[in-house]
Amino acid sequence: MFFVLQVKILRFLQERVIERVGGREEISVDVRIVCATHQDLKKLIEESRFREDLYYRLSEIVIAVPPLRDRHGDAALLAHAFMRKFSRQEGRSILSFTQDALRAVEAYPWPGNVREMENYVKRAVIMTDGSQIGAEDLGLSAPAGEPEPINLREVRDAAERNAIIKALSRVDGNILAAAELLGVSRPTLYDLVDRLGLKQSVSIKKAED
Repeated sequence: MFFVLQVKILRFLQERVIERVGGREEISVDVRIVCATHQDLKKLIEESRFREDLYYRLSEIVIAVPPLRDRHGDAALLAHAFMRKFSRQEGRSILSFTQDALRAVEAYPWPGNVREMENYVKRAVIMTDGSQIGAEDLGLSAPAGEPEPINLREVRDAAERNAIIKALSRVDGNILAAAELLGVSRPTLYDLVDRLGLKQSVSIKKAED
């Protein structure tokens, strides 16, 4: 069944002709074909479930769209967009998300991809009584523990702290070697160690002058 249909599609792509249902006359057409699938077509070819010649006919230009779970930052953006869309549709004033709701949106893997998010947000907009949508309104659980820092100073300090600890560990605490590894001067590294409060947590060996 599937292969019969694939043969017909392949013939259409090659010859650019169609026949009306019940007709016998071939009709030439000039069209552009855009296809989308969530299936792994190369795997289907290996399993003899998809024609390889049809695959190469269709895949002249391929645009891979990663699932929502792999698109860092897109989940919250889409949630806001859907919230505004459904607030207007339902005749409600524009709602907002609580921080727990946004953390839950970013942490959830969205196995149903964008359609699943759309349904979650629409339901929350309809069912929420207040002016804010919480994680419980979405039917999601906020991740446990402290939220990941988003303040740029905090993020930079955390990155610098981790890099300094790793560098000092690699060179057995030699401050000069660590500074060279990090691409900074020795005084700069001493200042960073002081500012980040690392003196008590790392072993530092002063380099000989």
